Amino acid sequence: MSRITASLSLCAILTFAPLGWTAEKPEVLDVWPGKAPGEVKPIGEENLRDHTSPVGGIKILGNVSKPTLTIFRPAKEKDTGAAVVICPGGGYSILAWDLEGTEVAQWLNSIGVTGIVLKYRVPRRPDQAKDKPPLGPLQDAQRAVSLVRGKAKEWRIDPKRIGILGFSAGGHLAASASTNFDKRAYDVLDDVDKIDCRPDFTVLVYPAYLAKNKGEGLNPEIRVRKECPPTFFAHAGNDPITPENSVRTYLALKSAGVPTELHIYSTGGHGFGLRPTDKPCSTWPKSCEAWLRAQGILKGERTDRATK
Repeated sequence: MSRITASLSLCAILTFAPLGWTAEKPEVLDVWPGKAPGEVKPIGEENLRDHTSPVGGIKILGNVSKPTLTIFRPAKEKDTGAAVVICPGGGYSILAWDLEGTEVAQWLNSIGVTGIVLKYRVPRRPDQAKDKPPLGPLQDAQRAVSLVRGKAKEWRIDPKRIGILGFSAGGHLAASASTNFDKRAYDVLDDVDKIDCRPDFTVLVYPAYLAKNKGEGLNPEIRVRKECPPTFFAHAGNDPITPENSVRTYLALKSAGVPTELHIYSTGGHGFGLRPTDKPCSTWPKSCEAWLRAQGILKGERTDRATK
């Protein structure tokens, strides 16, 4: 990451820091030991730039070829031992870095959860099929969950309370990781890839690309079955990315016997993140926190395996 990019990221972090969050410099960890699988041609220099959205100015990150994890830890007195890998949205073209990344990590810190922002590969490479999801982001997400679980002892987190959270295209990525944990999307590289990549719980906020465009059902890569993790959904009813993406996936999970909760808000549109507004959708973080508590994820006690 360039000095300019790092400085802009820190500005974005400090602007929206919630009560109870400590501005310690976050650790950044490479997802891959070398070049990421399938990366053969340069795509240009990574860049962070300003963008205007309905919820205010945001920072968007483009031309990502070197995936990383940025780790935001909660204050020690608040730490519950749970952790979440965060997948920002951006249509698999860019990443909404602060709105759906660092700000989300700060919120998680405020409820005692380690927030880990995944910088996954975007945009879709020119040689990739246009009618299928790009493979690189799923590879990055699967590797990320394994990496975090492998670091559980060092980071004092519970390896059985590691979730994934995604917005829009990042919601599709989180859903893909939560339904394809039994099929690694790349050849095993090292011992990290021998560690389970199944998230223990999933949060999907206005997820995209889950439902088929015509007719009923889900896209083939969303492989819902009883082994899938408990899932929380938040979507606005007037979202141009149809809430059927959440509704159909919720019904499929419910039919498979997976614990799940669905919130469809009357208004909010798309891309609201978790910044306060006068729209009903702004209540989703509180509802999600209540769901996490009901699932036992914020129980505040670590397993022996995590603390030894």
